[in-house]
Amino acid sequence: MQKHDKSYSSFKEKLRRFEIFKDNLMHIDETNKKVTSYWLGLNEFADLSHEEFKEKYFGLRAEYASRRKCAANSAFWYKDVVDLPKSVDWRKKGAVTHVKNQGNCGSCWAFSTVAAVEGINRIVTGNLTSLSEQELIDCDRPNNNGCNGGVMDYAFSYIVASGGLHTEDDYPYLMEEGTCEEMRGDHEVVTISGYEDVPENNEESLLKALAHQPVSVGIEASGRHFQFYSGGVFDGPCGTNLDHGVTAVGYGSSKDQDYIIVKNSWGPRWGERGYIRMKRSTGKPEGLCGINKMASYPTKHR
Repeated sequence: MQKHDKSYSSFKEKLRRFEIFKDNLMHIDETNKKVTSYWLGLNEFADLSHEEFKEKYFGLRAEYASRRKCAANSAFWYKDVVDLPKSVDWRKKGAVTHVKNQGNCGSCWAFSTVAAVEGINRIVTGNLTSLSEQELIDCDRPNNNGCNGGVMDYAFSYIVASGGLHTEDDYPYLMEEGTCEEMRGDHEVVTISGYEDVPENNEESLLKALAHQPVSVGIEASGRHFQFYSGGVFDGPCGTNLDHGVTAVGYGSSKDQDYIIVKNSWGPRWGERGYIRMKRSTGKPEGLCGINKMASYPTKHR
């Protein structure tokens, strides 16, 4: 309670939370006895039942993406790339901002979008600027739905149509839906020229894109193991029903385990300081947790 600044409305509620906490701790201990490639640990979600966790922290609405253009027929800028580097980490190249925290708002789609735009902006201009998720939550309607979910492609389209995204300092995050603010005066905006979809269920294509910039991806993250992931190379179990938007920021290998480095939006105390390494080369076209199913990235003219 002290570490994560938790307080409860009554002694009865505190007892209920303690029972949930004990059940989660047992799950963590039992899992860590069986799993070898990654480990679980207590975090700020340890007083939540799994159902509560699923209700609060997800927001990728894959059903919104039914109008997403067919990737097979669309442009893919990196399709002819050969000789991929063995590893890439955009954090080390200065193209990734601090790990952010979406809180109880189902706005993961906005955080995924913003991280990808921050990345390409740094690569093209040399400036790493933290951008506003709140602007997308408040203003990107009706295709996306604020704290009730959305899709990264629509958010990229909004940024193009609106003429750019303001900085986080000018339009700070509220952890709830606000009113769309028209920014007056001389405020910095970061623009993109468009976006492209990575060919679906194609890990090689995802790596080609990722070798050149951070990429927005959808995953299924609602499993209990994912809730308490603490470190190592995560290899499941998870399904492929996409429910969470995150950002792939690199890839590499460790002890014969190939992985993709993923930036989450649950704060720096979750996982590996806010990141998870997800196993790749699984042999399944859709990839672990469906990571190859719905990847896209913003484009920006130099």
